[in-house]
Amino acid sequence: MIDVELYAKIRRLYFGEHWKVGTIAESLSVHRDTVLGAISKEHYKKRSGCPKTTVVGPYESFIKSTLEEYPNLRSTRLFQMVQGRGYSGSIVQLRRYVAKVRPKQKSEAYLRLRTLPGEQAQVDWGSFGKIKMGRAQRALSCFVMILSYSRALYARFVLEQNIESLLRCHQRAFHAFKGIPREILYDNMKTVVLERQGEHIRFHPHLLEFAGHYHFAPKPCAPYRGNEKGKVERSIQYLRRSFFEARTFSSIEDVNGQLQEWINTVAHNRTVPGSTELVLDALNEEEPYLLSLPKHPFECDQVKVVTSGKTPYIRFDGNDYSIPHQWVRQPLTIAVSETEIRVIHNSEILARHPRSFDKGAVIEDPNHIAELARQKRAASELRGRDRLRAICPHASKFIGALSLR
Repeated sequence: MIDVELYAKIRRLYFGEHWKVGTIAESLSVHRDTVLGAISKEHYKKRSGCPKTTVVGPYESFIKSTLEEYPNLRSTRLFQMVQGRGYSGSIVQLRRYVAKVRPKQKSEAYLRLRTLPGEQAQVDWGSFGKIKMGRAQRALSCFVMILSYSRALYARFVLEQNIESLLRCHQRAFHAFKGIPREILYDNMKTVVLERQGEHIRFHPHLLEFAGHYHFAPKPCAPYRGNEKGKVERSIQYLRRSFFEARTFSSIEDVNGQLQEWINTVAHNRTVPGSTELVLDALNEEEPYLLSLPKHPFECDQVKVVTSGKTPYIRFDGNDYSIPHQWVRQPLTIAVSETEIRVIHNSEILARHPRSFDKGAVIEDPNHIAELARQKRAASELRGRDRLRAICPHASKFIGALSLR
């Protein structure tokens, strides 16, 4: 590539002074092809400094000033704005120009966050598709808690992400770690943060009661600050790729058994990132700094008021559970755990049933149905005797004699 000054001199000698190509090459000590390239029409067009007029040209200053004020404004919106100012070109031409002049966003640098032993844990849910439970397809979720210092991991697959399930998983994690971190960081999940306006946060009241019982501080991470909760997010990806993918299981109990074995033999035998220490050894080091477990666990059952219809059953989560027939059409309280449903009136337990995650299932206590059937038979016999007495005035003596036998 020759400079502009030499290019202009070759063209002046050839077209203005009518020198031959060889003479110009010899005089200027350049190759013959260089001279031919400078005097060719194609090269002339390529090197022409004449500005190329485009349909976007008249709107360039407007587009630049708009992007300086609103650097993230979409090209489709700019297209509407310039159309209103007389632009007749296509959006493709506009997009090409916008891509050249849009201000570059500065890359944000993040601090490496370090925590003291026993100071912090991070919690989040991971979604792992669906699992068949009888006739139902249930969402399969995984609760993950990781201690920020040792990177010790607790995880458990569950079939619901409500507040009661979240708190039960916390309890299991505390017992697995043999202690409680002083603060737990959450990713603004709906079961934790009910409302947020900037720095003003309204936590779920059940979580606050739970935190008061176990003496930890719940902390939501700042919006759009991925570095604050990166440990738990990476743990979920690690669990997904190292444990869950290409694995088969027959039930949720089976997959949780396999998960616990994987945590003990694989996850806790890896090294802590940035260190040569094993996670298990770091957990043993961190354990004395964790808060002690309270003497009594927090009650995590879901409590709900229900009323049955004409039949002696109450409905919960798409399934029917039997109750004593004398309690039909009366308000009752149910306490629902992960494995059991209790039907309660005041402080009396009226019925206990194993919990079902099926849909449309009927779970019965044989005693409830047998007692109702016995009462119906007795009522039917009584109505028959009353009809006999009405027909025959002397039937009472006969019925009495039968009773004596």
